[in-house]
Amino acid sequence: MNLGLPVELKTFSRNYTIKRPVIQDQKIIDPYWLAGFVSGEGSFIINIAKSPTTKIGTRIQLRFQLAQHSRDELFMKSLISYFGCGSYVARDNRDFGEFVVTKFSDITEKIIPFFDKYKIVGVKYQDYQDFKKIVELMKNGDHLTTEGMEIIYKIKAGMNTGRK
Repeated sequence: MNLGLPVELKTFSRNYTIKRPVIQDQKIIDPYWLAGFVSGEGSFIINIAKSPTTKIGTRIQLRFQLAQHSRDELFMKSLISYFGCGSYVARDNRDFGEFVVTKFSDITEKIIPFFDKYKIVGVKYQDYQDFKKIVELMKNGDHLTTEGMEIIYKIKAGMNTGRK
């Protein structure tokens, strides 16, 4: 949808031109709308990487992100002030950018309380619940143990595209 009509439809519908409206006001006024938007467009990601600086040799990075076409850059940047955290990352040689939050304290103090109050719906809610489980394990320091990491790996494997 963000890329416009496919070529086949463009040739078929030459007499029908609909321009995407330009939205001047980038302020989010309804947190329930934002929760619904995240239900469709957001991602709760757990990155696990090797790390020579940790005892068990792995580290975890939590990531909440929203990606949108670059024409919506102002809206995406408005999320920084709305949540009071995060950053906007424009993707080079691509037509999209991302609002990204990776700082642990921002996730625990801003992102999670927001989505606990304004519920996500659909399958994304299950990903959010799994994300929160991993956050709790990290708060307890379980990610610093082999046993804790095994639990985290198992939860991660069932999230997003791994969910059945």
